[in-house]
Amino acid sequence: MSVESTAQGVPAGALGRREVEVRIAVIGGGPGGLYFSVLARRFGAADEITVWERNAPGETFGFGVVLSDKVLGAVERADPVVASELRPMLAEWDDIDVHYRGTTYTAGGNRLAAMSRAGLLTALRRRCSQLGVPVRSGIEVDDVDALAAEYDLVVAADGVNSLTRQRYAETFRPTVHTGKTRYIWLSTTLELDAFTFYVVDTPGGALQVHAYPTSPHTSTLICELSENAWRAAGFAEAAASHQEAGESDEWSIALLADLCKDILGGHKLYGNNSRWLRFPTVRCETWRHRNVVLVGDAAHTAHFSIGSGTKLAMDDAASLAQCLNGQPIAEEALAAYEAERRPAVLSLQRAARASGEWFENVDKYLHQEPQQFAVNLLTRSRRVPYASLRRRDPEFLLGAERWFAAVAGGEVSRPMLQPLALGGLELVNRVVVSPEEVFPSRGGVPDDLQLVCLGGAALGGAGLVLTGPVSVSAGTGAPGGAGLHTAEQAAGWRRVVDFVHAHSPAKIGVRLGCYGTDAPSPDVLPRVFADAAARAADGFDLLELDCAHGGLLSALLSSSDGERDGRPLRDRLRGPLEVFGALRDVWPSERPVSVRLAPASGGDGSGALAEIANEFAARGAAAVHVSVGPHSDPDAFTDLIRNQAVRNKECAVIAAGRIAASDVDTIVLAGRADLCVVDQPTVDSPWFSPRGTPGRSAPKEQS
Repeated sequence: MSVESTAQGVPAGALGRREVEVRIAVIGGGPGGLYFSVLARRFGAADEITVWERNAPGETFGFGVVLSDKVLGAVERADPVVASELRPMLAEWDDIDVHYRGTTYTAGGNRLAAMSRAGLLTALRRRCSQLGVPVRSGIEVDDVDALAAEYDLVVAADGVNSLTRQRYAETFRPTVHTGKTRYIWLSTTLELDAFTFYVVDTPGGALQVHAYPTSPHTSTLICELSENAWRAAGFAEAAASHQEAGESDEWSIALLADLCKDILGGHKLYGNNSRWLRFPTVRCETWRHRNVVLVGDAAHTAHFSIGSGTKLAMDDAASLAQCLNGQPIAEEALAAYEAERRPAVLSLQRAARASGEWFENVDKYLHQEPQQFAVNLLTRSRRVPYASLRRRDPEFLLGAERWFAAVAGGEVSRPMLQPLALGGLELVNRVVVSPEEVFPSRGGVPDDLQLVCLGGAALGGAGLVLTGPVSVSAGTGAPGGAGLHTAEQAAGWRRVVDFVHAHSPAKIGVRLGCYGTDAPSPDVLPRVFADAAARAADGFDLLELDCAHGGLLSALLSSSDGERDGRPLRDRLRGPLEVFGALRDVWPSERPVSVRLAPASGGDGSGALAEIANEFAARGAAAVHVSVGPHSDPDAFTDLIRNQAVRNKECAVIAAGRIAASDVDTIVLAGRADLCVVDQPTVDSPWFSPRGTPGRSAPKEQS
């Protein structure tokens, strides 16, 4: 397009100038661009606002958009006229239904609504017309520089494939991460009364259907498949032939209708510019370039499985309009907009990433029982924890608690309080305390600091207490740290163990490792560990082999790609496995041995970590204890090991890494781990029981 020179000789793009009228150009007539134009006009942010939209009126991609109560409330406050038009078009519901393996579980209290995307755009266009905001349809803005020179501010709401973002890529510095699964957006006359998830078996894996009502007589369906399942079902061939012809993928839609025939019950599927896509997650280091600012999908995206696209765009629009309210257009206003919105967007993108990855890997959860699968799905984003499920639908949660109690063999209660058997060791609950710090000790002998710390954890209610790092030989421990290679050290530990056993139902385990630079030779190392294990057998309930951060065994295993110094992982496992075998030979057979692992630095190391866990589990490890750094999701790695690698119920999985006590219920109920390491107990901890029976009183709900 071309634009004329600026009127009245005002310098082009003069931010902060209000001697003459302020003019705003909006690129993109989607919900974000139109809603911004409405609010900017109402708030008096500009004298002239013009919207440029590439599509013709009524032409849109997709069908329904999901809006939360919070978004609708914000619209009501910002412009009651728009809200009054939207309300009659809304399909509202409270329930989320999960259909899986012939069962349906319903969780209520979600208070969501949806409407047709076309209806939303029509209402916003009408409001723009009432406020004197022209929408110039069918015009592609291919010269953003010219528009930025003509107008005081350019608001780029031109979507996920934003030309504006591409034009100023050196400033915005975007990254785009493309998802692994394929999805297609469709509509049907099937009438739904809840947000509904279906899992359908196909020759290559699970077909996931995300469905929700958009009117009394129509619903939106998003069908999602892994790449393998998509190809195995024949969609690749169909998609290629139709896209080459420039047609909608009608053959794929017909095949999907057949796969989903039990869901549709005779109702038809319809497309609307529907194509098989991979979801692109867009991030930008900044959303501003001089007098150009990005909003909505042009600036950022979040996976559709949390229904966030329209919400993010409309929230951006409201924030930008408010920041421009009552003041000349200025860099400060644009900076304020980005400062306000960026934290919320990043938070939602983290949740969307967890949710999207859950659906990308849904096949690994198909072994779960339907009740646990439903809980896992509902809590996948980490934004809906146990306490939120209880608040939303106590009956649903009670059913899940009953199921979990029946499996665990305990009374119906919170999942964190359910017992667990590690081999022959019975734990009264799922809470583990394992201090990371090295307590100063003289001659490696544990003193009152260890007694207070570990004894306090036991009195605070932990089911299992683990020591900090304990060295197996002189010269191989952290400076001043405790050891277990002399009789005096063993006697000191026996004092701690006896206190825990005498005053609580907690069990106590010792973490043995080789941490210093003066390590024994490889041929001697198994015997050194075995000698320490023999001393630990005098009292400790559990033995943990430390192959995680900072130890000699961890250095042998650490890798992000399965190889280190040219040696394959299996070769590097040989030494740690020999040590493990030596421990098992001297450790009482009825007591469990755990292995502490950590993801490799320099990469996520998930594949290598899973292989390592499997090797130890196959040799009799009763638990795999996965410890991650402060910037990782602790249950993401344990989720992989529990649900993909170590499915053997004889081997438990322990999650560790900045887990709050209030998160334990969610993690164990969803099946992402069997036990969780939490911080040391304090009077603020929800499972601390200063007056009740230690370790037995129910934790208090956190607000």
